[in-house]
Amino acid sequence: MPIAQKIEGFLSSSSWIRRMFEEGEKLRKIYGADKVYDFTLGNPDVEPPEAFHRGLLEIASKPAPGMHRYMSNAGYVETRQAIAGVLAEETGKTVTPEHIVMTCGAGGGLNVVLKTLLNPGEEVVVPTPYFVEYRFYADNHGGRIKEVDTGKDFQPDLDALEKAIGPQTRVVLINSPNNPTGVVYSAEILAAIGRLLDKKEKELGAPIYLISDEPYAKIVYDGVAVPSVFNHIKNSIIVTSHSKDLALPGERIGYIAINPDIKDAALLFEGFVFCNRTLGFVNAPALIQRLVTPLQRERVDVNEYREKRDLLYNHLTGLGFDVVKPMGAFYLFPRCPIEDDLEFVRSAQKYNLLLVPGSGFGKRGYFRISYCMNIQIIRNSLPAFEQLAADYNLKA
Repeated sequence: MPIAQKIEGFLSSSSWIRRMFEEGEKLRKIYGADKVYDFTLGNPDVEPPEAFHRGLLEIASKPAPGMHRYMSNAGYVETRQAIAGVLAEETGKTVTPEHIVMTCGAGGGLNVVLKTLLNPGEEVVVPTPYFVEYRFYADNHGGRIKEVDTGKDFQPDLDALEKAIGPQTRVVLINSPNNPTGVVYSAEILAAIGRLLDKKEKELGAPIYLISDEPYAKIVYDGVAVPSVFNHIKNSIIVTSHSKDLALPGERIGYIAINPDIKDAALLFEGFVFCNRTLGFVNAPALIQRLVTPLQRERVDVNEYREKRDLLYNHLTGLGFDVVKPMGAFYLFPRCPIEDDLEFVRSAQKYNLLLVPGSGFGKRGYFRISYCMNIQIIRNSLPAFEQLAADYNLKA
């Protein structure tokens, strides 16, 4: 066998998102890009803020000596200070550069944190639905995912969460605003989770860390604010990136932020820096660190995303689809009109609609739509959704 058995097994069950995107590549060659409605990848079509482009031109025209050399594995102090300053303002806590580690995106950051925290066989408790790569990230470091159901509104079910936490639980991993649902966890929910984790830590005699994966924290609508886990959960760690808020997914720039209330925050920082190096990331890209340093209060125009959300949400609910209205991110997660989400997604391909089955996110019977593409493609797709709804006799 040319590759490891485990990896071969993972390949057969890996990302439905990529699988459907590749199907789209075939269909585009047959029908043309304007007749294929690809809602698979969360790949923003908006451009970074103008301040990013100005900064890029400035750095390119006036290169500083040594700007491409190694720096501390934690990243540039000035970049970490800029991030710490904003977090301190938002939380009222004393966040310093020694609480921040720059990473190769949120994916790199999650791997660094899990590598640092997990002992072999320990569990990462994750509310469903969840970003499918979490399962592979946990496995990378000897851990395993333990799924826990959410309510019909996709908010955490506290009773189910309490039952899921046991002696092997090391981490609870949440994602708010959520991919794939767009749901935002309220301050009340986070406070309740904080009380629950305090209680379970005392019962089990061991720390349980809450990791909050937050790449969509600035992509929110209708006056919604994303409360900081630092204010509600003591042993909390934020992992995020600028892939979505600055529309820089290909640049792979993110960071880890440690709650300064954690008793062993300094030891965690050392562990994260060590694992950032030994996992082979070494450090986050130097040029992009410099570019994002002054952009910590910038974000893309979320009104573009809101317009797309409203267009799709209103149309789908008008056709009879059952959809929880997203408060953030750029995804919809409607319920399928049949239980078999794989069959439903295959049916949608008849109309060149490329959707991702909920099974790929640990939630059968649903499908994900990513609406971060050109709005004209969304408009062109609406008749195809009407035909799909008619196939299943949906009624508003």
